[in-house]
Amino acid sequence: MYIKSFRSRLVLVCSLSLIFSLPNVFAADKQKPDTSSYDLPQPDHESLDLTMYQRIREEGLYHSHIMEFASALTDDIGPRLTGSPNLAKANAWTRDQFTAMGCVNAHLEDWGEFGMGWQQLNTWVRMTAPDTATFIAQAAPWSPATSGLVDGPAIWLDVKSEKDLDQYKGKLVGKIVLLGDMREVGNIDKPLFTRYDEKELRDLEAYPLNNPDADFDKFVQEYLARIALRGKIGKFAADEHAAAILVPSRDGGRHGGSGGTIFDDSGQGLDWFAYRRDHIAPLPIVVTAIENYGRVYRLLKANVPVNIELNVDTKFTGDHEHGYDTVAEIPGTDPKLKEEVVMVGGHLDSWAAATGATDNGAGSLVAMEVMRILNSLGVKPRRTIRVALWSGEEEGLFGSVGYVTQHFGSFPRSDTPEQKQLPEFIRKPAGPLALKPEQQLVSGYFNVDNGGGRIRGVYLQGNAAIAPIFAQWIAPLKDLGVTTLTLQNTGGTDHLSFDAVGIPGFQFIQDELDYETRTHHSNMDTYERLLPEDMKQAAVVEAIFVYNAAMREQMLPRKPLPHPELEEKKNMPLPNVMPGAIPPPAK
Repeated sequence: MYIKSFRSRLVLVCSLSLIFSLPNVFAADKQKPDTSSYDLPQPDHESLDLTMYQRIREEGLYHSHIMEFASALTDDIGPRLTGSPNLAKANAWTRDQFTAMGCVNAHLEDWGEFGMGWQQLNTWVRMTAPDTATFIAQAAPWSPATSGLVDGPAIWLDVKSEKDLDQYKGKLVGKIVLLGDMREVGNIDKPLFTRYDEKELRDLEAYPLNNPDADFDKFVQEYLARIALRGKIGKFAADEHAAAILVPSRDGGRHGGSGGTIFDDSGQGLDWFAYRRDHIAPLPIVVTAIENYGRVYRLLKANVPVNIELNVDTKFTGDHEHGYDTVAEIPGTDPKLKEEVVMVGGHLDSWAAATGATDNGAGSLVAMEVMRILNSLGVKPRRTIRVALWSGEEEGLFGSVGYVTQHFGSFPRSDTPEQKQLPEFIRKPAGPLALKPEQQLVSGYFNVDNGGGRIRGVYLQGNAAIAPIFAQWIAPLKDLGVTTLTLQNTGGTDHLSFDAVGIPGFQFIQDELDYETRTHHSNMDTYERLLPEDMKQAAVVEAIFVYNAAMREQMLPRKPLPHPELEEKKNMPLPNVMPGAIPPPAK
């Protein structure tokens, strides 16, 4: 999950125009009902089955199997980079686990071609002069391999614009290139592990007065300019026959990106689309701990020659790997409501530096445990409960976007010359939503993807009508720490794919723990960062939400349908506001 990172902002406008070949679950000729139940008046009082609340608590807290699932996924299967053999294993394993626990129709849905499959087999880096030192380092995702051991002098490139490359012509043959300035390594003077206190939860309830994405276009353009320059540097270094590239790890929250923690995702490479053969990195790229990078950087700045040895052993497993979502169901039993669906999920893919425990093994494991709890209790829901574990989330919500596009709807993207130069998932909308009949049949989607912390409440995504309903749902859960509802939006993960087509999609508020400081996309994202009590609590809370949504008479209320094609027009200045303004001269 990429909340609070650049990708969290990019994915706020992720593309729903990707059309993939996916099987339809519902009959193609299903007609729209005269009045959908989400349009009917909602009751003032929720009819809650508190006995079921207690049964879910006891099963999820005292008979949990979530940490068994966690060890199997993280320790046995391991990292799950999109397109990789490990992710294929995870897809098959989760499908089979859903079947074993009693779900029906457990299957994989192909959302389309992704790109190259890739595995890191081994990466090591060490300094051999003026002293010896072993580095903490890993290959950047989709980095090509070296041809065995590489041994060469290090050089730092001081490049702020393309013209700065001229000074390095003829000087990079056989060199290990350091790419990136040495960042400040701040002191860890605040805890890396935190939980929400009461004041922070109250602050979350406040509705923002300013649009947090008002500067999004500027932000995107600046990022694209930076990544374009990095790509030109990489091509130049390859053309000049450099041996490899070293980049420093970025920082984490509260200076957590130090002390051996490295963050290793698409932002560490030379191109957002490094997973595509036509965008493959021209040289091996290695991400190293900031302390290791800093030592070499300072020596070179002081004109001390440095020699580096490294070996990058990676494997590509195909250029046209497809992505799959794992989908399974508990069938509805009410003759009037069984065609309607409540969905729950998380993303199964991860980065490759560790085993993807908190991002987002945690969310997938919680969804699995939700289904296990409900099956173990023999729940016969009125509506169908469907779980979906997405892939390709880390590269642009591909799995959930593909599923939503095929099943529920999409909107077209601009194809102007300027927009066509941008990645599709950030191109501007060019038309209104085109919806499919299944869109009316989904009551809501519940998602966990903010690490392994316990649930403290729900982001309502601006859905004011849902607030009094969820307030009643969480009242019996206050002793589990669930107290907060906020109309604020939260970005960066798969609930956005549903929200974008008018389906209620919700992400839970979670205690941060050390997610943003130490584990998010890092080499520390391992089983040890999962707290059993927090994981069990999250599964219990989500199971109760899913159960309530599946059993109530009406579907969950919806916001008005979004009109993405009108956003730019709404933000244009009003004409003829100034009474004394003089029309500009004709051009």
